[in-house]
Amino acid sequence: MGTSEQDLETTDPLPRKSDKDLAQRVGDALSQRGWTLATAESCTGGGMAALFTEIPGCSQWFDRAWVTYSNHSKVTLLGVPEELIEAFGAVSEPVVCAMVEGALKLSRADIVVAVSGVAGPGGGTAHKPVGTVCLAWGERQGGIRTDTFWFPGDRHAIRTAAITQGLLGVWEWVCKPALA
Repeated sequence: MGTSEQDLETTDPLPRKSDKDLAQRVGDALSQRGWTLATAESCTGGGMAALFTEIPGCSQWFDRAWVTYSNHSKVTLLGVPEELIEAFGAVSEPVVCAMVEGALKLSRADIVVAVSGVAGPGGGTAHKPVGTVCLAWGERQGGIRTDTFWFPGDRHAIRTAAITQGLLGVWEWVCKPALA
């Protein structure tokens, strides 16, 4: 499981007008590859899925979504081992990796994005302050990538940045052969 820590801002290599525009580009890329997508979201509360399902025809490439806000829902709906949550916390790369694995197992999706974070204003700790967000992307053919980010701002700004970074990660994953 590869990791990198990035501070403050999303890494945005793709010029776009809005996250809705980015979601459209992701959908187009998925469609071109004949892939389907699923999301497993915690702190974003289904925000990525909402953007995707605003796009007409998304049923051709969007399979399903889980909003697993509580630890219990992560365990019961996605099969995240309780021991992982106890050992690392819900906001951790091992947990978002397990969310991806569970979503791949329970869906027809070719690629999954998962997110868990501390959106605030409370809930942060010295080790995981408000703004800490873990994301994972994984493909049915194998491979999962995880990243941890620290986004500034209030709850809305943190959740929006997490959604943007999740979309960018899917776009990068789906387009990686074309980018190489």
